Amino acid sequence: MLKIYTKTGDKGMTSLIYGERIAKNDIRVEAYGTCDEANSMIGLALSHFADEGVAELQEVRNFFHEVQTILFHVGAELATPVGREVKWKLEEKYVKNLEEMIDKWDAELPVLKNFILPGGHPSGATFHTARTVIRRAERNAVEIGHANPLVLSYLNRLSDLLFVAARFVNNKLGVEENKLHDR
Repeated sequence: MLKIYTKTGDKGMTSLIYGERIAKNDIRVEAYGTCDEANSMIGLALSHFADEGVAELQEVRNFFHEVQTILFHVGAELATPVGREVKWKLEEKYVKNLEEMIDKWDAELPVLKNFILPGGHPSGATFHTARTVIRRAERNAVEIGHANPLVLSYLNRLSDLLFVAARFVNNKLGVEENKLHDR
């Protein structure tokens, strides 16, 4: 049986894929840890509309299950030391899938005429939070100087998808968006 605790991280070190040990405050750990954080936020967003019974939200749930799986693999890619083989490599088709869903959901939304504030239904608000976490993961990946440019494209497009998903969910659940007031 695999134990949950290993005690190998008790002194502030952790292992990358292939076993290389690095400090837990290394930017690489921050990058893949931030992907994990965003993944959890996506799961939380989905849990907020589990009982809403809106048919269009099943598509959101199904699509984000795939996104969560890919995001897990993006984290693994970020945890792979430079010069080592990535066990699961991100492909352009995953970025395209995000773009297609952004276009599909956005076409069903009112046109934005001003900035909106994060919020709305708890699910929409959580998608907004996940978006900001993904932006942090993207900044961390830039700092790493990661070899696969698709990681940056995927994270960038995912933040766009999360914005549209927040709006889409709020719309389908009948929650009005909070518009930024002019001063």
